[in-house]
Amino acid sequence: MNKPIVAGGHLRIRPFNTKKAYPEQNLDNDLCQAVVAGDTVYVRGQVGLNPDTNESVGIGDVAVQTEQAMANITLLLEEAGSELGHLVKLTVYLTDIRYRETVYRIIGRWTKGVHPVSTGLLVSGLARPEWVVEIDATAVIPQGRS
Repeated sequence: MNKPIVAGGHLRIRPFNTKKAYPEQNLDNDLCQAVVAGDTVYVRGQVGLNPDTNESVGIGDVAVQTEQAMANITLLLEEAGSELGHLVKLTVYLTDIRYRETVYRIIGRWTKGVHPVSTGLLVSGLARPEWVVEIDATAVIPQGRS
């Protein structure tokens, strides 16, 4: 795990550079997996990627990719001092409308009783061709935890 940093007055969780994360692409951007700004946590779009090995999982299996994305969101929220119970918004990107039921069923299991708002989008592709679902999240940190 990358050590969090403070930049611009905000906590940056799991900072990385795209040069290392996407060696096949000619990019050089400093990013992070989540930002804590005040009592709000903004989680970068999560996919079927193991956060410790940076390897894609569930290639060809939208259910496995969705489970990994939700596990990643859970982990990042916890590292930021929040949890799934404090989710405010999810944005779901699908590369095929036929994945909708599977993806939302899995998300529904992870967010049972939470009631976040959600936006779903159909896109022609994601950053890597093997990724078929991406989920970003916004949550709050309960008072007294930040």
